[in-house]
Amino acid sequence: MSRIAVLGAGSWGTTLADLLARKGHEVRIWAHEAEVVESINVVHENTVFLPGCPLAGDLRAMNSATEAVSGAAVVVAVAPSHVFRQVVTQARPGMEPRALVVSATKGIEPGSLLLMSQVLAELLPAHPIAALSGPSFALEVYQGQPTAVVAAARNAETAAAVQEVFATARFRVYSNRDSIGVELAGAVKNVIAIAAGILEGLGLGNNPRAALITRGLAEITRLGVAMGADPLTFAGLAGMGDLILTTTGALSRNRALGVALAQGHSLAEHQATHRSVAEGATTARAALALAARAGVELPICGQVSAILFDGKPARQAVAELMERTLKAEQWR
Repeated sequence: MSRIAVLGAGSWGTTLADLLARKGHEVRIWAHEAEVVESINVVHENTVFLPGCPLAGDLRAMNSATEAVSGAAVVVAVAPSHVFRQVVTQARPGMEPRALVVSATKGIEPGSLLLMSQVLAELLPAHPIAALSGPSFALEVYQGQPTAVVAAARNAETAAAVQEVFATARFRVYSNRDSIGVELAGAVKNVIAIAAGILEGLGLGNNPRAALITRGLAEITRLGVAMGADPLTFAGLAGMGDLILTTTGALSRNRALGVALAQGHSLAEHQATHRSVAEGATTARAALALAARAGVELPICGQVSAILFDGKPARQAVAELMERTLKAEQWR
């Protein structure tokens, strides 16, 4: 088995670290918060981000990212997208020269509009790089509920290596060479999940939710194809699979944010009372910037962004989506 470093001790990073440790790997996890390091090392539980879930006894937490990655054959980066570059840069001096680096963050870097594997390629050009994505609530993975995800890499051997590292009897890992499609789907579905929460918060029913999921997938696919992704990727686990999960599941942080917005809370108010990051808020603006650059429309993402950052009333946003100029769904 390998020595593995996990950079980021939120619920997902902690869950992956626990999964890998229970599989027999030697795992070190870096946490920004001193209290998280202490709780993992002393009581073997992340009482801040994954409370009530005892962790593998030999999982070790550290405050130093450089120390955490030292000697690791595999580095899993799970830091939020807005600090992802900073965390990887901090860890870089301690990395082994050819360590496999896997992003498990679903987001787009603000400003540069790079996907996480693209940030890694920029910072670590000599390393094999992959992304792990798909429908996977952290708590359900921790509980051992059967889960299927995707390891994406341009190089087939790299994707296969990620499969071998992570796969267990209850955590099935498929491979895919379309990194752009897999990562973009994982990021933008969070914006659609906020919209789903808004519908829930407004007391709307199943018809609007079905329309949202379907048209949300159309938006994600439209942007992905414009960026060079394979349209078939969006019918798979990282696309439709993750979209269904996060728009309908009660454990979705982004969906919960949408509910709060519909109930009259602002983004700032929600963030002040939740330590976990809802990536969809950052992604909404980034996705619109990517769409403008690619020359495509993202009407749902546009309305979510207006609610988040411009104070647009949620009901007005829904009405404007419904009253848009009539279009063909498909016309060949």
